[in-house]
Amino acid sequence: MTAPLVGVTGRRGNGRLSLGRDGRFANVQFDNHAVDFAWSIAAAGGIPVHLPFEAPAREVVRRLDAVVIAGGQDVDPRRWRGDDHVDPSLATDPRENLSAYDHERDEYEIELVRAALDAGIRLLGVCRGHQILNVALGGTLIPDLPPGDVRHDSPLFAPHGGTPDHEVAFEPGTLAHRLYGPRAVRNSWHHQAIDRCGVGLVVTGRTRDGVIESVEMPMRPVLGVQWHPEWQAGGDPVFAWLTSKNGSADEF
Repeated sequence: MTAPLVGVTGRRGNGRLSLGRDGRFANVQFDNHAVDFAWSIAAAGGIPVHLPFEAPAREVVRRLDAVVIAGGQDVDPRRWRGDDHVDPSLATDPRENLSAYDHERDEYEIELVRAALDAGIRLLGVCRGHQILNVALGGTLIPDLPPGDVRHDSPLFAPHGGTPDHEVAFEPGTLAHRLYGPRAVRNSWHHQAIDRCGVGLVVTGRTRDGVIESVEMPMRPVLGVQWHPEWQAGGDPVFAWLTSKNGSADEF
């Protein structure tokens, strides 16, 4: 059996943002991908494939076994009808500021989500990707989580196993429950979250303050997680699912 091909998205920036890079390449654009995804996918028996924006979504999903929509900057609020929440400091050039809204990335990843769903291949959304999955299906986001007794925007460095307050409770009978059990402590680096779920998505995991930490599409190989499995100290079982024989929820 051939190893599954798993596509992973990333972000794009100008060469001058990279410290130590030869100045002759300052005006060249570079794609950035979290190497931890590649390590985790390869360790689980898959072949990681980095996806630039120029890789046509409808074409690549026909050749891939799974897709990961990776983390990154905020989704432009205008994508989910949150125009009042546009931050002027983030409405700058995303090639010069990796925290700025990236319309090209938003558009590509939303198209990739829809293409993966149509193709029926495994789909994993991580942090921003979890939110992009929701936005692609017509859902909305909480623009900025209020302070509380669960810290979501942790100051801790990756990789990390998470702090005890950030324990996620999973719904019985779901893929997340089969992967993680009834409860699991996960890492956390986010200030936004899913508000209203998009069409077909159901909530399968929350922290005790009610923040949505995992979503799924019943009977479909689709999972969104608000944490970063690629940076979860000790590893994360989601990669075994992502690279499994057919990726169905029934395997776990």
